Amino acid sequence: QVQLVESGGGLVQPGGSLKLSCAASGSIVSIYAMGWYRQAPGKERELVAGISSGGSTNYVDSVKGRFTISRDNAKNTVYLQMDSLKPEDTAVYYCNADILFRILAIQRNTFWGQGTQVTVSS
Repeated sequence: QVQLVESGGGLVQPGGSLKLSCAASGSIVSIYAMGWYRQAPGKERELVAGISSGGSTNYVDSVKGRFTISRDNAKNTVYLQMDSLKPEDTAVYYCNADILFRILAIQRNTFWGQGTQVTVSS
């Protein structure tokens, strides 16, 4: 069994900051790419930021310079530091990870967290 558990969402005023965390647990052998997605009401889920196992990062244009993705491989955790938040950042944020794990045999699959609500409003 492999699980991704997110934390850190909430309500923040425009211009404020939040830090999301996502911890992977279970029979993990290795974690490849990790990322954060978001889905606003009435919109499709979009990739916000991704990070490779080696630390290379990529961001959607709308968050460049405001959001920072990082990971702690020893803790199997990925973070999203969100600064200068805007109302248009309001969405449910999901973490995603490409994981090599062992259940009876070595397997590889993509896992999703349960989602955490981020609301930016005055």
